[in-house]
Amino acid sequence: MDVTDVVKLTSRAWSLEILRLMHDGVPGRQAQLLAASGAGRTAFAQSLRHLVELGHLERNPGHGHPLRPEYRLTEQGAQMAALSRSIDAALGAEAQAPLLRRAWTVPVLTVSRQPKFFSEIKGLLPPITDRALSQTLQALEQTQWLLRDTRAEMRPPRPVYRAQNTGARIAEAVQQALAA
Repeated sequence: MDVTDVVKLTSRAWSLEILRLMHDGVPGRQAQLLAASGAGRTAFAQSLRHLVELGHLERNPGHGHPLRPEYRLTEQGAQMAALSRSIDAALGAEAQAPLLRRAWTVPVLTVSRQPKFFSEIKGLLPPITDRALSQTLQALEQTQWLLRDTRAEMRPPRPVYRAQNTGARIAEAVQQALAA
């Protein structure tokens, strides 16, 4: 597993939440997952379909009985569900879950464990656009999950970004999962 897997996973708003809920024991039935997540039907359905396409969830071949779940985690999905649980644990009591549903939050934090320039972050996340990266960096800086420090000794001065506080805990949780 590498950062591109994290990028693919987080490209749908509710993917992390669905995996976390299944990891926490919510049965893999659409109605129960939808109610537990609080997602809208369309976004939830897109995230669920996305997880199936990535191979993290599979249709339960024994589905049909009212008590059997419709979906179950694959082996790869179980690893991603554990990652999702770790991210949620790193979040703690902070009410910033909507920020985690943004596509680039977790990948940007992951590559920003060490101080990085804008161009370095962009190079590590090839599909990201300048605008998406800029907006993500601003949002993370506003929540104090990312520290922006300007290197005045350089000509011209350049900002450098580093995960901090909750952002650093999330980045560490993801890095541990990537190393496993």
